[in-house]
Amino acid sequence: MGACCGHEHGPFDGVSADYRRRLWLVIAINAAMFAVEMGAGQAAGSQALQADALDFLGDALTYGLSLAVIGAHLRIRAAAALAKGLSLFAMGAWVLGQTVWRSLYGGVPEPAVMGAVGVLALAANVASVLLLMRYKDGDANVRSVWLCSRNDAIGNVAVMVAALGVWGTASGWPDLIVAAIMAGLFLSSSAQIVRQALAEWRASGEASAPRTSDPGQS
Repeated sequence: MGACCGHEHGPFDGVSADYRRRLWLVIAINAAMFAVEMGAGQAAGSQALQADALDFLGDALTYGLSLAVIGAHLRIRAAAALAKGLSLFAMGAWVLGQTVWRSLYGGVPEPAVMGAVGVLALAANVASVLLLMRYKDGDANVRSVWLCSRNDAIGNVAVMVAALGVWGTASGWPDLIVAAIMAGLFLSSSAQIVRQALAEWRASGEASAPRTSDPGQS
């Protein structure tokens, strides 16, 4: 097979009824988990949970953008992916800043709440990853969806590790360390998405540029 689902003449661009259905399901999962995890993160005083909740919200919004530009011109899809990459960078920077602030003024989060919500969020993200697995290779727009879902699953495992660390040490440092690692993951994924989006943007410009006639031909 080609890069994805039989698309042999270039990266999969999302034009598939099955892909749209799967993306709608993933959007619903992410929106619901944002509400659950943000409330739990605030109640437990966990920066890692709140960082993961923010990731859920960002994913729900950017997946909606992905749906909106499916089938559009390559330059429009590249611009949407670029916007998502930059928003992911902003998210990583925010989480990193909040982590530094919590390291100075925060307390010890509730490990039991962190662990329980982390398990629920992991189940939600594993479901999302499985839904999108067959579409993980595609253009920058499609790939950004896959990277965000993958990040969520990794983040949830990290939250549960942080919960064990908080419980074992009676300290908030494991929570802050995991939040910092998640911020780094956001920034790394942002760089990948932006790099591919810029390459596709340039390619779309070259493809649409008018060809000049050969001076020797008239």
